[in-house]
Amino acid sequence: MTKNLIAGFAPFPDPPALILDYIAAWSAEESVVDGPLPWDLGALPAELIAPMPTWLDTVCRWLNQTYAWQPQDVIPPCWKEHEHLSYEIAALAFARADAYEVAGSAVIWHEQYDRFVTRMNKTLGKSGDECRVGRHDERPARFQLAAWPPPVADDAEEPKSAEPIGEMT
Repeated sequence: MTKNLIAGFAPFPDPPALILDYIAAWSAEESVVDGPLPWDLGALPAELIAPMPTWLDTVCRWLNQTYAWQPQDVIPPCWKEHEHLSYEIAALAFARADAYEVAGSAVIWHEQYDRFVTRMNKTLGKSGDECRVGRHDERPARFQLAAWPPPVADDAEEPKSAEPIGEMT
């Protein structure tokens, strides 16, 4: 008797209800919502960012369980402390929902996932190995980034730098 392996596949985690409601309101034909799309984490108001860490953590666990066959494919448990990963994981998670509406798009999503893993490994570098086993270190480029002088105040109308809305905890 052979074991049915396909029956054991876990479904992709659904976004939080608040986010689904926001997407529905934003994409309605006569929408009055004039806000950012939910994968743009840095632009979201606090009430929309609040449910994201828990959901994105569930997404990371699902991606690791489903796709991480080799150690370098594992999204580290400290992904929230890597801002670039948070942005990419959100975009990848929302893109997956759209991708599975058409089979060919699902293939493209898997290519996007592969490129995400490549970028993740490039940006994490050697510290990624430590992060994956639970030994997160501060950002390796912190000293180089600290060398940047503070922005100069100018009377001219300059775009303001983005202020973080809070940590994803």
